[in-house]
Amino acid sequence: MNYSHAFHAGNFADIVKHAALLAVLGRMQAGATSLQVIDTHGGRGLYDLSASEARRSAEAERGVARLMAAEALPAPVLALREAVRELDPGPAVRLYPGSPRLVADRLRTQDRLTVFELNPREASALHSVLKGRAGVEVREEDGFAGAPALAVGEGARLILIDPPFERGDDYARSAGALRQILAQRADATVMIWLPLKDLETFDAFLREVGPAGPVLVAEARLRPLRDPLRMNGCALVIASPPAGTASDLQAICSWTVETLGEGGEARVWTSAC
Repeated sequence: MNYSHAFHAGNFADIVKHAALLAVLGRMQAGATSLQVIDTHGGRGLYDLSASEARRSAEAERGVARLMAAEALPAPVLALREAVRELDPGPAVRLYPGSPRLVADRLRTQDRLTVFELNPREASALHSVLKGRAGVEVREEDGFAGAPALAVGEGARLILIDPPFERGDDYARSAGALRQILAQRADATVMIWLPLKDLETFDAFLREVGPAGPVLVAEARLRPLRDPLRMNGCALVIASPPAGTASDLQAICSWTVETLGEGGEARVWTSAC
């Protein structure tokens, strides 16, 4: 794949995804003796926002830069800002953590993290970012294929499915992976991130999820979903969310839409599929 998340690191969608990930991770660690986290598309793990890719898109300027400058934040969003500030103690934001780095920094001694990344260049960078971390494994493999087998075993499971959606089958493979994981372990917490462009694509994805059963859906629509060629927002679909997740997601999506949006809407609801 030619996709590189470096162009989009620290944008509004990362704020939604990573604030939600930290919230779910914290709630699961509070209730589970041990936890295995599985990330199907890890990327490079750490992004330099001063690099040419990030400066070219300027998405971080409209995302994490505004997050860091905000005066009042709901608790789940504040947790992400504090995580970013751990890497950037000064006033400027240069380094932004991807999902694997955020999770690795918060693993307990009894927890484990397995990260898949198929792109060789991104996987090499990810190995460097996570090198020497106890309980962390990086696999240069297809996360869609590898994640379901890791759903079984001792301890709770948190699985993040976050493909680039550069391929036309990423929607179908995400829904299929969710069904396979839940067939292996019905109580696994599975988070799927996806872009919001138009309602028909999103509704078709939820229909594809169908057999998985009820899921929690959070939408951060920055603007009305009228232009299918534009990324108008993002969504999270979560199976078996820990108690309290819905209120966390409402706070995250509402802040993102109100602060970064253009007449959009935040919605958190349960789909019976």
